[in-house]
Amino acid sequence: MLVHSDQDYGVLEAAQRELQLHAGHVPDAGFYQRKLQAVWARARQSAHYAAIGDYSFTAFRQLPPTPKALLKAQPLSFCTVQLGEAAKYYATTGTTGEPTPTPRLKADIIWNAVSVASHWRSVLQPGARVASLMPSDVVPVGDLIANVCEYLDVSHVRLYPFTTGITDWERVCSTFATYRPSVMFIAPGVLVQLTRYLKQRELLQTFAQSVRSIMLLGEVNTQPFRERLARWWQCEVFDASYGSTETGTLAAVGDDQQLRLATATNHFELQLPDGRLVTPAQGLTGRLVVTPLNLYARPLLRLDTGDSVTITGPWEPGRLSPTLLINGRDSDSIVVGGVGLEIRAVEEVVYGTCDATGYIIEVDRQSDSAALILERDVTWDSSQEVYLQAQLIERAEQHIGLRWSRVMFVNNLSALNKSGASQKSWKKTNLRFVGGQP
Repeated sequence: MLVHSDQDYGVLEAAQRELQLHAGHVPDAGFYQRKLQAVWARARQSAHYAAIGDYSFTAFRQLPPTPKALLKAQPLSFCTVQLGEAAKYYATTGTTGEPTPTPRLKADIIWNAVSVASHWRSVLQPGARVASLMPSDVVPVGDLIANVCEYLDVSHVRLYPFTTGITDWERVCSTFATYRPSVMFIAPGVLVQLTRYLKQRELLQTFAQSVRSIMLLGEVNTQPFRERLARWWQCEVFDASYGSTETGTLAAVGDDQQLRLATATNHFELQLPDGRLVTPAQGLTGRLVVTPLNLYARPLLRLDTGDSVTITGPWEPGRLSPTLLINGRDSDSIVVGGVGLEIRAVEEVVYGTCDATGYIIEVDRQSDSAALILERDVTWDSSQEVYLQAQLIERAEQHIGLRWSRVMFVNNLSALNKSGASQKSWKKTNLRFVGGQP
């Protein structure tokens, strides 16, 4: 985990001390004052924040949110180091535009790894064998999983199935047969592909025998989706974490198997539909605005993530960090027939109704309507489709307020629709436009 010197070890010890006191709970105002003052001072070393002046909490509250689009347009103006001074160079996947360069110093990496380990240690227990089917090139998620495993002294293997020339589905299967992983990190869409691959070869039951926990990350996923995968794999399935390449980890699953905000390593605010920035509170929905407290190579102040979230647990100093639902990117939202479609609402209808392994929403711009196209599971009873069509139409009307113009089933969708994590954005891969330009 890049701990090679006394200075590195000092960073590690500082992270351990602080997180032992605060991880998993909402710190008090004094904690946030100290941490915000420090990150403000680091941010002033960048070109973008150079003129913000001295820190005060009033000055912080008056600072306009940093638009994510601005960060993407001018990523290096936020940096406090040259790229060659960074321990690691990462970039975003580019699913929502051009990839954003993201350098990280050792301090960035150590703080994030220790923070995430404090949440994941209940799953990554001694003796676990971890298979990481997440990408390791350019994006940081593969390194994060490896760093956490190394920190917790847990065995692991990197096994991303789209590493051309090295790893494919056959290599995944042969490694499973030998290594017999007990924990699997994987994007939801990739897990669906793996499940179909194993079902087609009647191997799912065999390969699922060793797996005790599946950690999903990289995409929004819903409770009905996790429950169905848990039934297929006969194991626990968790929403492992939420974050971004730019910010690091913002929420993670902990001892109680709930996804909770990482309040000890981030200062959070919500931007409400009326534009107000407020402290998160139970029941509120808005765009998440975050100031990561332990970024060094590129400190960020009040970054508007562009993600819609709903706070589902109480926010009180000293209490457990609040649970939340990630509703999806604001940029992924689409209006059809006067109804705003969000990934979470759509997938709760789809995966809460049937065993489809994928879907496309076909939006007709001329008629302002939407059709639902579903991928049949490998084992599928076609005689149920008329009933399922009626159920899907009824549930969409009840939960979304939209009536599908038609519901149809196909044997296979493009792999892109299920690729997950580094390879997709919901709007680009699960929506298809006909009858005009979107």
